[in-house]
Amino acid sequence: MSWIFHDYLAPLAMLFWLTGAVLALKSRRRAPYLVLAGTVVTLIFILGLWVRLERPPMRTMGETRLWYSFFLSAAGLLAFKRWKYSWLLAFTSILASVFSVINLVKPELHSRSLMPALQSNYFIPHVTLYMLAYAVLAASAVGAVIQLMNLAKTGRTDKELFKFIDDVVSAGLGFLMLGLILGAAWAKQAWGHYWSWDPKETWALITLAAFLTYLHLRRSPAKAVNPRLVLLTPPIGLILLMITWLGVSYLPAAMSSVHIY
Repeated sequence: MSWIFHDYLAPLAMLFWLTGAVLALKSRRRAPYLVLAGTVVTLIFILGLWVRLERPPMRTMGETRLWYSFFLSAAGLLAFKRWKYSWLLAFTSILASVFSVINLVKPELHSRSLMPALQSNYFIPHVTLYMLAYAVLAASAVGAVIQLMNLAKTGRTDKELFKFIDDVVSAGLGFLMLGLILGAAWAKQAWGHYWSWDPKETWALITLAAFLTYLHLRRSPAKAVNPRLVLLTPPIGLILLMITWLGVSYLPAAMSSVHIY
């Protein structure tokens, strides 16, 4: 399956996702099934592209956006099954659609070849873990924004929602740390050193520190930390995450980076 099929399958997936998002906001039972349909369509395209290219479609920015759309919708479904937050299912479906739109309006060339450094056993798990982390941590940021809105309206926080944010940040941070460790091992194999303070590496470390700060603040005495400060941390972390993934490529210092793709 070539990339040209994306022009047909992406709109179909988006139709399922956006319809599911609308129904989720109206608390309709069919919403998860529609979101699942969009996720399955995206997975079919990813697997078909994988077969066509004879390599994992994880090399270009467009290919990583494809995975991000998939993991966002999948994470939204799993979180909905566990916590029943319809707003989260709607958000992840809409955001998955946004990244699909970007791929539609910004098509890329997708060749079969991989540079020697990418021909490593670390390639697939490293990229997969990062995409998982990005999807899960985005959900934590939305949860924090909802909690801030609750705090502004009622003066109180929702304990269950805080538990959701804690669990999601912990999971996302775990994926992020594993991805970072595998990346360091991969760098040692490919270039002979674990860490070089490459711009992408530096911003990844800053992002990691932001979400670690959230968990640290949550474990501090309640009276010692303003809850608004705590809740601002995941959205700030998400901004840093997007800079790491998308923004660093536009920095002058990144031109010599091995992470530009």
